Amino acid sequence: MYVCICNAVTDSEIADAVYNGAATMAHLEDTLLVGTCCGKCRDKASECLERYSPARPRLSLAMSA
Repeated sequence: MYVCICNAVTDSEIADAVYNGAATMAHLEDTLLVGTCCGKCRDKASECLERYSPARPRLSLAMSA
């Protein structure tokens, strides 16, 4: 599915970029140019970035006594 119409970027391309190390919107902007024209795709691109990013372990704030 196209995420960025201006630069013809698909969700598959975002997934590939994440697989190859992209971890921020800035990286997607630099590598795919997503969100660099009209900006309407930034929210969807950010959602894709989150969806395809590896799960990060959550830190527990509880302390044992």
